[in-house]
Amino acid sequence: MREKFYKRLGRPIGDLSLPRRAQDVLYDKKWKIFLRRARLFRHIPFVEFVFAAGSMALGNVGENSDFDVIVGAKHGRIFTARFFSVLTFGALRTRRKKLTHHEHARDKICLNHFVTEKSYALRPPHNIYWEELYKNLVPLYGSDKNLNAFLTAQSWVMPTPILKPDLRYKTGASLIKRVVEKVLSGKMGDSLESRLRAYQLKRIEAGFARHPRRDRIRASDDELEFHPDISRIDKLTQNA
Repeated sequence: MREKFYKRLGRPIGDLSLPRRAQDVLYDKKWKIFLRRARLFRHIPFVEFVFAAGSMALGNVGENSDFDVIVGAKHGRIFTARFFSVLTFGALRTRRKKLTHHEHARDKICLNHFVTEKSYALRPPHNIYWEELYKNLVPLYGSDKNLNAFLTAQSWVMPTPILKPDLRYKTGASLIKRVVEKVLSGKMGDSLESRLRAYQLKRIEAGFARHPRRDRIRASDDELEFHPDISRIDKLTQNA
């Protein structure tokens, strides 16, 4: 099963940590860009951890690959965390917009999945793609405690998940992040979250209202997931 799956990904069978030479060079170049941009998460209020996902986690990158992330947000502040994430990467023109494709998405941060402690475990259905992806997630930011809490919730694929040492992730939050979180920890933060929730839910529904597929769309206080069309994933896993 997995041999067919990795062949479709464009990766060699055997030592899966060693892609083809050309892809390996591209992979390294993209990681340098990705890590430089991902460092910004340590400044974003109520972001507790970040994992690299998608092609960067699986190693099947292309010239136009974007940077998928799974963002762990503090429960009760998920819309605030998303707002500041969108604002930060949007202002720097490094955020992938939902309708951008190919070269317009190249090297952009794709903010398509926010979770809280109540939604750490990936919702079914699961298949070989999601299994391999979650086994290969790369930590980018967060404390060992928060990162391990997320991994432990993935018992559907990893009976005893362990956070492996990795030089690609950082643990410390910036001063500005800590200050903003303190200011917005009480009623002022609750009011802002409520307003941002109403605004974003309206925008999200309008954005996907006419989309032909809504395969994995979820917008709630516990989780924000935007994978409307997973037909590509279905093709990768077909008969694998």
